[in-house]
Amino acid sequence: MSARRPLHTWERLSAEIVYECRIFSLRRDRSRFSRDDAEHEFHVLESPDWCNIIPLTADQHVVMVRQFRHGLRAYTLEVPGGMIDADDPSPLVAARREMVEESGYESDRVEPLGVVHPNPAIQTNRCHSFVAYEVERRHVPRFDSTEETEVVLVPLTRIPELMRSGEITHALVIVAFQWLALRGR
Repeated sequence: MSARRPLHTWERLSAEIVYECRIFSLRRDRSRFSRDDAEHEFHVLESPDWCNIIPLTADQHVVMVRQFRHGLRAYTLEVPGGMIDADDPSPLVAARREMVEESGYESDRVEPLGVVHPNPAIQTNRCHSFVAYEVERRHVPRFDSTEETEVVLVPLTRIPELMRSGEITHALVIVAFQWLALRGR
């Protein structure tokens, strides 16, 4: 590996929240680039961290959910996940909550897979991925006022095929499965 030269720095001169809603705030930053002292404007989405969880049954089926996504105006096939609420004591607690709310499944064994930045160019948050082993249906799903899911059991061996075919397109779901594959299980 060759020696790296030091990169130029950015100095944030100002930051202002220009829009705020329940799921994100839009911040406008004014920053100066040390290479030429030029000032530039950037827009950043501030959002709580997110989580997702791969629920695996004892017979190696993934408990997935089909739900409507307003950004696409279509239904997508995903694993349970969502925002980590301010009153969630940890990302793991949030992931368990999302799994129960969206699928009704629960597990006594949940392990972390990894953490990614969904889009560091414009977002401040992270997504925490988990896997739950030997999940069982113990509850009826509980939806908030804008949510409804259809639970779909998919053999774990079919997941790569569903990604290649475009049935699974959610980038953070694909990342979670990549974390699982790197784990070797």
